[in-house]
Amino acid sequence: MEQKQKKKDIELEETELPEKKSLDVSNAHSDELVLESDRPFLERFKRGFVNFWRNKSTIDLLKYIGKRLLLMVFTFLVIFLICFVLVRILPDRPDSGMKDPAVFFESMVAQGRYLKIINEDGTADYVKMPILMQLGNFIKNLFSGTDHPFGYSYKIEWLSSPADILGSHLAPTVIMNIYVMLVSVPIGLALGIYMALRKNHWDDHVLNVVIMLVISVPSFVYAFVIQYLFGYVWQVLPPLAASTSDVSVFSPAYLRSIILPIMSMCFGSIAGYARYTRAELTEVLTSDFMLLARTKGLSRAQATVRHAFRNSLVPIFPMMLGELISILSGSLIIEAIFNVNGVGGLYLQSINSLDYDVFQFVSMFYILIGLLGTIVVDISYSIVDPRIRMGGGK
Repeated sequence: MEQKQKKKDIELEETELPEKKSLDVSNAHSDELVLESDRPFLERFKRGFVNFWRNKSTIDLLKYIGKRLLLMVFTFLVIFLICFVLVRILPDRPDSGMKDPAVFFESMVAQGRYLKIINEDGTADYVKMPILMQLGNFIKNLFSGTDHPFGYSYKIEWLSSPADILGSHLAPTVIMNIYVMLVSVPIGLALGIYMALRKNHWDDHVLNVVIMLVISVPSFVYAFVIQYLFGYVWQVLPPLAASTSDVSVFSPAYLRSIILPIMSMCFGSIAGYARYTRAELTEVLTSDFMLLARTKGLSRAQATVRHAFRNSLVPIFPMMLGELISILSGSLIIEAIFNVNGVGGLYLQSINSLDYDVFQFVSMFYILIGLLGTIVVDISYSIVDPRIRMGGGK
């Protein structure tokens, strides 16, 4: 056996190894021999930008966004058509809370909603046009550059544009919702992380019960309780929001006056964030890759922050983004309770005063925000987790 093994070793030594071929760079382009890190910044940016738009996942994402935008436009048009028909068939009441009924009818004639008929005795009769003719006149006014194609306000602000009225009520709603988000998001996430790390302990059970109570009780219930206690019994905070005509929405006096509505809106948001964060983080903490991270020497805090919390943000981040978009939309009940001069209060006022043009415009504004928010939330999944591909198919 030893002789055979020696013979094999001798044969291997005598075997000639193939010569290594030298790299021929004579025909190579000079750019191919330059490291990417050695290129100028603008050139690297240009190459990365071009490669990004040539990437298949980017093309699939753009196709998905285009399809969703077309679907959003179609959905918006269908809802607008339904709302337009339902609003226009409602009976007009020019004698209710209106300054001048004659001006009202003349405005309706100018918009193509009424037909003016002159009688033999010189009096005028106004006949409401059919819905299809009103829709045709509305589309014509919309694209012809007519002033106020969406009509006028006849009850809230006499002969004012619904767009102008909505714009004047946006600032209080936006300011209040920004404060709500700045308070509820960090507190809710921190509370959810604490509950996940303290799972099945006594404090976790207590917080779970409190969160379920907050979620189960409607927000207007503890809004009334907060207003009664802090505003009327203890008198430490104003029970109603300050008027925007008296103080600026950015002033400390106005901020102090909206603390109670901010508290009322924060309870539900904090409870929702805490509940979802606890559920997602608890599931991630029991995953196999977390055990692998701990065995590699990471502490529990390092593994939680670097791996567990990031993975649990996949379903939570779209919630945060949706709340960011909903900053433009107000809370109907909370704003009415605390007399906040925002979009929610305007919506209720348009319903109560039968100001149909304002009601229709604000309704379409809410619907457009909801549709845009849905698209942005869907796209955000691929931003949080690049493994999620939108529109890529199977």
